[in-house]
Amino acid sequence: MKFFSLKKKKYATLTLKENEQPEVFIEKEKEKSGITEEVSELWEKCPGCSEIIIKKDIGRNMHKCPNCDYYYKMGARDRIKLLIDGGSFEEMDTDLTSEDFLKFEGYEKKLLSAKEKTGLNEGVVSGIGSMEGIKVSIAVMDFNFLGGSMGSVVGEKITRAIERGITEKIPVIIVSSSGGARMYEGIVSLMQMAKTSAAVERLKASGQPFISVPVNPTTGGVTASFAMLGDIIISEPNALIGFAGKRVVEETIKQKLPKEFQTSEFLLKHGMIDVITKREDMKQTIVKLLRNIV
Repeated sequence: MKFFSLKKKKYATLTLKENEQPEVFIEKEKEKSGITEEVSELWEKCPGCSEIIIKKDIGRNMHKCPNCDYYYKMGARDRIKLLIDGGSFEEMDTDLTSEDFLKFEGYEKKLLSAKEKTGLNEGVVSGIGSMEGIKVSIAVMDFNFLGGSMGSVVGEKITRAIERGITEKIPVIIVSSSGGARMYEGIVSLMQMAKTSAAVERLKASGQPFISVPVNPTTGGVTASFAMLGDIIISEPNALIGFAGKRVVEETIKQKLPKEFQTSEFLLKHGMIDVITKREDMKQTIVKLLRNIV
């Protein structure tokens, strides 16, 4: 039995015996090698191909599986590094943070935990930067922060990013990754749908382009508001984009939905999005579009 094999592949794999559970195998090898770190911090079982991949290799590969190209979720700061020219990003509204104004049980602890986990103050990072010299206002949601949910602060930061596009007369790019409205904040979270949508309408009236980039997953109130209002909507392969879950829709309409329902490919086929591009080509795709419309 081989532990690591690096001869033909650019990534490391673990060879398991037939019917052996990966978790059990990893624990055994961990004991043999004297590894003290948590297993979850070392390896990841790819949901796409079931290979056991070293997490660092996933990070080095733009958060994609080096074996099957499965797309893992990408944090907001990594996404900004991918899209924005180095040294050009100026973050805005860093002082805005959510508060538990409804005294919702457990919400304050969840906020603290999300901040520690991600190193962010909120579920979106916004500011101004350049994409190959083209100045843009950008906001990137982070699913790792309470599922990228949109509460009062997320809605405010996105609205301000859109308004910067109006005042600075520059294009707006918003990368969405969210489970929807943050219901810990009740109806205030739902109000962000109208607020952000109204801001998009003002942006369109000003003549500045809005490129929306919903990635996996983008659902609920975010899909039902600004994420699907872009002049051009771009996504990544096999991204989940929808409002209600597939099971809920099936139970409501009493019909069996196709397997590819709510994938980016399904939406492209039915005219809901305009472009699907690989993660490594995302910046060039956006730049090419901007050069033709700005």
